[in-house]
Amino acid sequence: MILLERYIHREILDKVAWIIGILVLILASNRFVEYLADAAAGKLPGDLIAEMLIMKLTAMLPRILPIAVFLAVMMAMSRMARDRELTIVSGAGMSQGFQLLAVSHFALLYAVIVAVAAFEVAPWAERRIEDLKQRARIESDISGVSAGQFREFNEGERVVYVQSLSADRQSMEGVFLQVRQQGNLGVLTSDSAHFDATERTGSRYIVFRDGRRYVGTPGSVDYQITEYRHYAVLLEQGTGGGATATMETLPTATLFGSKLPKHRAELQWRLSYVLAALLLPLLAVAMNRFGGGEHRYSHMFVGVAVYFVYSNLLGISRTLLKRDEIPPLLGLWWVHAVLIFVVVLMVQHDAIRRRVRGLLALRKARAA
Repeated sequence: MILLERYIHREILDKVAWIIGILVLILASNRFVEYLADAAAGKLPGDLIAEMLIMKLTAMLPRILPIAVFLAVMMAMSRMARDRELTIVSGAGMSQGFQLLAVSHFALLYAVIVAVAAFEVAPWAERRIEDLKQRARIESDISGVSAGQFREFNEGERVVYVQSLSADRQSMEGVFLQVRQQGNLGVLTSDSAHFDATERTGSRYIVFRDGRRYVGTPGSVDYQITEYRHYAVLLEQGTGGGATATMETLPTATLFGSKLPKHRAELQWRLSYVLAALLLPLLAVAMNRFGGGEHRYSHMFVGVAVYFVYSNLLGISRTLLKRDEIPPLLGLWWVHAVLIFVVVLMVQHDAIRRRVRGLLALRKARAA
């Protein structure tokens, strides 16, 4: 019995490995093309492409792992059924209950990996991605400025001219800035300057050192000349980051005990990855008994459709919980409860059918 369980585990593990590999390859190809386009447009420095790609794939692991084990169990069980291995196992007295038990043991160990990925690894990767984006914004500003050329920001509201750049391209010398705001024209000159950004809002600034600021029309009464040692000018107002991205970067420890709807939604969302890794393999075993004959792969298409319905219902519930439109006790739990009900219904299909037939036969006998 232990040998059979290990055999089933080996079959699932083999297929999980190459399914994850295929999914990662597909996602990596799509992201790599996007990052190359950003690099060509000057939005992303070339030396950040590889790290950004790795961090993005790492952050997506909790999404990849549940669907990978679901497909792996379905394919492993289908192969064993096609080769009559499950028939032999059933003949030895090891029925579908044994299959469910063997797969559940694998799913428990697998869910531990998913939990680590969802609670620790993915939030860390999301925070690293935000840091890389911030660095990319700053470096794209520096790389877009060339000595002896004018550079426009904010649709021409800011115009920068640089006499020379440092060797590491992190600072500028002999800087001129023209600012046009609400019909007023201002000019700043300085010996040196550098770009900076705030982590909280994502706003970008150019910081001048040791220069002069000219405001107004020369010759008018309100014309002002100001000398300064440090002066920062806003180039682009940040958005503060999207709500979803902010939630994804929060450590899991911050979410526990929080009563904020957004925090509760994010915590239940991360827990959903773990529950999905536990329930989907059992669903795959239950659905395998309906695959056979000339339509032996039809149950796999049905299984994928069930997964997408399950995933979409989780997404909808997450949005409603985030908006505080459903109670936390209902939250995303009802979706998992429905899936459990479906699994039990499919596992007990024969028993339910026999019971229904028995009741119908009894009713007919009484009627006669």
